[in-house]
Amino acid sequence: MSRALARRASAEFAGTALLVAAVVGSGIAAARLSPGDVGLQLLENAIATALALGALILTFGPVSGAHFNPVVSAVDWWLGRPAGTGLTSADLAAYCAAQTAGAVAGSVLANLMFDLPAVAWSHTRRTGGHLWLAEIVATAGLVVLVFALARTGRSSAAPAAVGAYIGAAYWFTSSTSFANPAVTIGRTFTDTFAGIAPTSVPGFVAAQLVGGLVAVAALAAWYPHAERAADAVLLPQLAEETEAR
Repeated sequence: MSRALARRASAEFAGTALLVAAVVGSGIAAARLSPGDVGLQLLENAIATALALGALILTFGPVSGAHFNPVVSAVDWWLGRPAGTGLTSADLAAYCAAQTAGAVAGSVLANLMFDLPAVAWSHTRRTGGHLWLAEIVATAGLVVLVFALARTGRSSAAPAAVGAYIGAAYWFTSSTSFANPAVTIGRTFTDTFAGIAPTSVPGFVAAQLVGGLVAVAALAAWYPHAERAADAVLLPQLAEETEAR
C-alpha cells in the first residue's frame, strides 16, 4: 500500500469510526435521557447523527473524500473506470476494509464511553420486505445525491446536504436509513438503541447493494458523464494527495 493510500485509508477508518460512535453513542444517550419516548429518542439520535456526519465530511473530505460507506466507494470505482477517475481497485479494497474496521471500532468506542461492555451482540432483529425496500430507497437516494453534487460542481454543499438527507431519512424510511454496509456491520457490536442483530445484516447489506445499482442506473439517466466528477466525491481531495496516486 502506498503512503498516500495509507493516509486516505486511515482517514476513512477514523471518519467511519467517529460516525458510528456518534450513531451509537447518541442512541445510548437518547435512551437514557428520554426513557419511554421512542419518538424523542429517534429525534435525538437523528439530529446528532446528521450534525456529526456534516462535521466529519468537512474534516476528512479533503483527505480521503469522506466516503465512510462501501457503496459510495464502489459506485465511485465503477463510474470512474472508463475515464480513469475515482478510486482504483486497490483504493476500493483499502477503503472498504478501513470503513468496516472503523465501524466496528466506533461501536466499541461508544460502548466504552457509556460504561458498557466493549462488545455486546445486538438482539434487535430488523427484518422484512418493508425494511429492505426502505434500505434500497435510502441508499439509492444517498448515492444519487452524492454524485449529483459532484457532477454539478456543488461538492462544497456535501456536508450540509448529506447530513440533512441522512437526518431526514431517519424519519421517512421504516429502517431508519442505515444505507451503509460498514455501518450496518458495526452496529451489530452494540446491544443498544442503534443496534442490529447479526442475523439481520445479510438482508440489509443486500438491499443496500441493490440501492447502489439503482443509483447507478438513475445517474446514467439523469447525470450523463458522472464519471468525470468521480474525483470530487464527496469533497475534492488535497492536491498533493491526488498527484501522488
